[in-house]
Amino acid sequence: MVKGSCNCNAVQFEISLPITDIYVCHCSICRKASGGNGVSVAVVNNQHFTWLTGTDKIKTWHKPEHDWVCSFCTQCGSNLPGKNDEQRMYVPVGLIANDDLAGAKVVHHMWVSSKASWEEIGDEGQQHDGFIG
Repeated sequence: MVKGSCNCNAVQFEISLPITDIYVCHCSICRKASGGNGVSVAVVNNQHFTWLTGTDKIKTWHKPEHDWVCSFCTQCGSNLPGKNDEQRMYVPVGLIANDDLAGAKVVHHMWVSSKASWEEIGDEGQQHDGFIG
């Protein structure tokens, strides 16, 4: 089991499969949400994702012009796993302990055309100018 939590540990979750692939979104919405160069996530089928604690501390919002549901902890403000579509969650990998990410690597960079002007992508992940599903 892979476990994760927000910064204050009020919200906790688990994933029943190992994380192997990491996707980095460089769109302006993810850059603003993270305050950095984007969001690094794992995509997980809903059947493998379980909230363990703190669901009463989760607030959601919809990304403009998309079906994605974003969420954050109302206690500490951490970005939390959100809904990609009816079958999948996206899970910010920064919420997961490094030990649980051994062997994972960045495989895709999305919305590279809108990345921060100061950012240089320096890994072998495939680069895309839009969303890949």
